[in-house]
Formats: sequence, C-alpha cells, structure tokens
Amino acid sequence: MFTRLRTFTVLAAVGASSFLAVPHASAEVEPGGWTSVSPTFTVQERGCGQVDGLTFTLTCSTASGDQRAERRYATYTGGTRQFEGYFRISSLSGTRISLKQTFNESAAGPYFMLAAERGGRLYAVHGGDTLSNAGTVGATVRVNTVHQVGTSHRTYINGSLKHTYDSPGGSFYDKFGAYRTNSGNGPATVVWSDVRFWRK
Repeated sequence: MFTRLRTFTVLAAVGASSFLAVPHASAEVEPGGWTSVSPTFTVQERGCGQVDGLTFTLTCSTASGDQRAERRYATYTGGTRQFEGYFRISSLSGTRISLKQTFNESAAGPYFMLAAERGGRLYAVHGGDTLSNAGTVGATVRVNTVHQVGTSHRTYINGSLKHTYDSPGGSFYDKFGAYRTNSGNGPATVVWSDVRFWRK
C-alpha cells in the first residue's frame, strides 16, 4: 500500500487569507461574548488522501488503512470554542467519510466525528445518531460546533441544533476535510469554505 504523510505548519495569518472571500452571510450560533480567533493548523495527507487548499480528496476505494486528507488545528484547553464552516461534497462514490472531528488529545482519540453516507445522511460516528439528510452531493451545508470543555459539545447543521454530547475536561483540537471511517471508503471529494473560529 502506498502511504505518505505530509505535514505543513501554517501560520494563522496565511490560513486566514484563504477565508477572505465570503460568499455566505453567516454568524456564530449561540451569539454573545465571542471573540474571533485564527488558530494555526497543519495539513495531513495519508494513504490516497490529497489536499489542495480547501479541497480534500480520497482518490481510492481502499476500505482499510489510514486514508485521510485533513487540516488539524491547534490544541485548546478550557473555556468554550466554536467552529464554523461550510462543506460541499462534490463527489462521493464511496460512503461513511468523516468531514469534521473534535479530537480529544487527552484521551488520544476522536471525541466527536461528523460523517456522511452516500445518499446524504450526516451522522455522529460514535453512537450513530442521524443529524441531517442534507449532505447530498452538490449541496452546501453549514456546520457549527460549540464545545464547552468539561461540560458539553453541541453540533448545529444549517443553524439548527442537531446533537449534544457531554464533554470531559482535557485538551482538544478541531479537524476537517475527508477521512475514511473504520467502516467507510472513498473515492470522495469535499470542498470546504468560510471556516471560522471563536472563543469565550
């Protein structure tokens, strides 16, 4: 199996420049007291994963191994953090592809994973709850996660609250892109846009 890992450390100022074109009129959910932040990130490509700006592609149908194309953002601890981004699945011949993760660094594993099945179902990988059926090929979907460390993690789809988890304390980070779940496979191409972060 051809495997590669390419990691670039990118300054926040460089990353912020990719968000200047804002075709969507949006704002943070649960408004009040938020401060905009620009965390640094690394780009991760493994297996058949490829990253080109905010386009994330799995080029193979391999149903094993580490197949990923993602951005991994800086670790945070404590407080409340909000992520917002828009994704569009431009092609999906496979299924069960993770789109957005909140990773529990303290437990060395994913804490929340939002994934898509072929046909448009968006679901929480851990527990299997259906969040929406809005993830059809070609549709643009807004995702917000609000993480109050030590209390709860809330996920909004197109502005509506769809999922709530209890949260432990510890260290966490955000990831998004296209990532093969344990039961999934590509090919898949996901285009993200208008990614923003806040804290309070």
